[in-house]
This record gives sequence, C-alpha cells and structure tokens, in this order.
Amino acid sequence: MTHSAPPTPPPTTPPKPSEEPPEAPKRTRPVAIVIGILVAFVIVYVLSLFGFHLLAQSSAPLPKVEHEPGDDTVVSLRLDKLDTVANRLTVKVLVIPQKSEYNEQLRVLKDDSSVRLYPENESGDLSFPAGKAPAVVATTLETHGNAGNWPFDSYSTDMISAEVLVGKGDARKYVPARVEVEGYLDGWDVSVQRVHDPEDKEDPNSTEAAIITLHRAKGPLIFDLGICLVLFALPTLALAVATQIALGKRKFVPPFVTWFAALLFAVIPIRNFLPGSPPPGAWIDQALVIWVLMALVGAMALYMITWYRQSD
Repeated sequence: MTHSAPPTPPPTTPPKPSEEPPEAPKRTRPVAIVIGILVAFVIVYVLSLFGFHLLAQSSAPLPKVEHEPGDDTVVSLRLDKLDTVANRLTVKVLVIPQKSEYNEQLRVLKDDSSVRLYPENESGDLSFPAGKAPAVVATTLETHGNAGNWPFDSYSTDMISAEVLVGKGDARKYVPARVEVEGYLDGWDVSVQRVHDPEDKEDPNSTEAAIITLHRAKGPLIFDLGICLVLFALPTLALAVATQIALGKRKFVPPFVTWFAALLFAVIPIRNFLPGSPPPGAWIDQALVIWVLMALVGAMALYMITWYRQSD
C-alpha cells in the first residue's frame, strides 16, 4: 500500500494595496476654502469700517458761538434740518445783544428786540421781548440745490445778513449785527463763507454776512454703495434661477413663485432705506431701480412660461 503525498496548495497571492487616495486631503480642502472665505470677509469688513471712519472725519460740527454779550450784537443761527426737496434750511435764531442792551444781573434784555434777516424769510421779524432771557426762535431759509443729483447734491443759501431793531414803536433804532452759524447736520458737511454786506457803506472791509454751503457727507456713500449692490444682486439671482429652470437644468418647483414675488416687493423698501431718501424720479431710479424691477418681472415671467409649458 503506497502513500501519496498530499497535493500542494496553490500559492496565495498577497492582497494588493488599496490605490484609493487618502481622505485627509479631501477633508482639508473644503476647510481651507471656508477659512479663506472667512479671512476675506473679515478683511473687507475691517477695510470698510476704516474707510467709513476716514470719510466721516470730514463732517465735523461748526465751532460753537460764544453766547455771552460782548461789544457787538450777534445773531446766531443754529442748524436744525434741511429739506432737500423743498429747498428749505431750518435754523434756530438767537440774538446775543451788546452789553449795553443786556442786564447782566438779571440776565435779561433791557429793551424789546427784533431780528430781521436778509433775504427775508417766511417768519418775518423774530421778536425777543424785554425783561426775558433771549430764547431761540425757529425759522427757515431758502437754499439752492437739486435733490435729483443725490447722493452728490449740494445746497447753498444766499448771502445772509441781519439787523436788530431795539426799542418800541417808532422809537426803535437799527443796530447792525454780525451773523454767526453753528451746529451740525447729520449726513452733511457744512461750510460757512464770510462775505461783505454791500449795504454796509461804513466799513467796506467788514464780513458781517455769511453764506452757508452744505455738501452731502462722504461717509454714508459706502452705505449707499452697499445698498446699490444689494439691489443689483436681487435680479441677478432671480434671473439665474429662472434661466436654469427654463433650460431644464433644475427641477421646477411651483412654490418658488412666492420667492420671486418677495424679491419684487422688497425693492421699494430697500430703495427707501437709502440715506437721505432721494426723491422719486432721481437718477438712481432711472439708472438702477427701474431696471431692477424690470429684470425681476422678466425673471418672474420666464418662470411662469416654464410653468405653463410643463402644465401642458
């Protein structure tokens, strides 16, 4: 009886190493992209704040007027409000009399006083009664400017001069007064130019009158640019979505029509949020707002045409 050797097993091939790339780079790349986006956002945010700070430095308030009586009669105009559409500048007027017309012990006026501004304003003579401390009286001045040029509009007044009538009835006398301007208007750069009043024949070198000029401050321009970019982004997104759906690259979703309607009705509130509230029909409405509305309506119409085709 012969014994045969057992068959030798076939040689086993070692398993091939996996050729799949390591997962670490796949996970690292999205993280790097997110970090890069965050860093870019922080840089843009910091630069925008720094730019706003630099531009806002130009809108410093005017120097304060000394309200204690002195050797000259002074009419102080404190800036209060500017109506760009009506071209009216509201100021608060205060008379600062000479020492001879002021009771320093009681701190009241000795005689009735009336301030007459030139050019004449809607309030006429502004009265300051005797026996009382001078109190501010509001009035409006006419300005010249075009609100349709927002946000590059500027306004200026005519030459402002003043006289003070002291006393009662026919015994009143004219007292020449120097016009001083003080205060601050939010969103405006204010400058005052001292000029000579041609009516002053006694001293041809005097600069008792003033011209007020107002330019829109540069700081809010960055905010204006941001709002304009938001308005520009609305139709861009709407047209991108509507085009993809119309070409069949994305699935048609009927509730999406409410999103288009929300974009359409958001345009006017965003436009009215612009600093300075540009009047209707300003150049920004013609150059941007009307085209934004038309593009949104076009995207909405394209979406409805797609719905009509698919409904058949």
